[in-house]
Amino acid sequence: MKKLVFAGILMFLLGSLLSLMPLTASAQCSLCSSQVESARTEKDAQDFSGLNTGILYLMTIPYLLIGAVGFFWYRHAHQRK
Repeated sequence: MKKLVFAGILMFLLGSLLSLMPLTASAQCSLCSSQVESARTEKDAQDFSGLNTGILYLMTIPYLLIGAVGFFWYRHAHQRK
């Protein structure tokens, strides 16, 4: 029981520390950043300000799906016991 309480407090402190850190979202691969740099130099360049946000959305979907599968697998395994 003490180990569970200690682990919970540790996870809470770690989560609160990580949530307070200022993180910038610069999720550009080398291909995307080269496209943005080349578009900035052209005269009729488009606005690529939402590119980072789009990349972050594309990154989160697989993690959410894997997390959901893991959650249901864990719940199903514990229902058998």
